[in-house]
Amino acid sequence: MKARPIHHDLPDSAILKDILNSDIGTIYIYGKIVIVEANEGVTLSYTNAFPILVKGLNYLNTSSWVYISNRINSYSLKPQDYKYLEKIPTLKGFSIVYDNKIGKKNAALESKFFNKPHASFPSLIEAYEWGTALLESKKN
Repeated sequence: MKARPIHHDLPDSAILKDILNSDIGTIYIYGKIVIVEANEGVTLSYTNAFPILVKGLNYLNTSSWVYISNRINSYSLKPQDYKYLEKIPTLKGFSIVYDNKIGKKNAALESKFFNKPHASFPSLIEAYEWGTALLESKKN
C-alpha cells in the first residue's frame, strides 16, 4: 500500500495500489478506480497518452475499471480522442472533477464526445463514489 496524496480526500476503503508517473501527468490506481492528474500546461491526446494508458491497462489486466480525470491543473485535451477510450472494453465509465464554473461547462461539452457512462463532479469523493457504484452495478 502506498501513501495517498493529501489532496485525495477519499474513504478509508480506497487503497492506493500504485502510482504511474509520466511526462503528461500522474496516474493513481485505487483498485479498479484510476485517477489521472495531468501536468500543468500539457496537451493530452491519444498520441501522447497511449504509452501510459497501455501501462495502466497492463496493470489492471482484464478488470473492469473507471477513469477519473481530476482536473487540479490547467491543461488542454482533444475530446475527439475519447473515441479511442470508448473502444477499451474494460473501461466502464469516465468522470471529471472540476473546480470552477468553466471546468463544469467544459465537462458538459466533453460529455458529448463520450458514449459510455460519463459524469462530472465538484469533488473527488463524489467522482470516486460514482465510479464505485458504477462498477458495482456492472457486476449484475
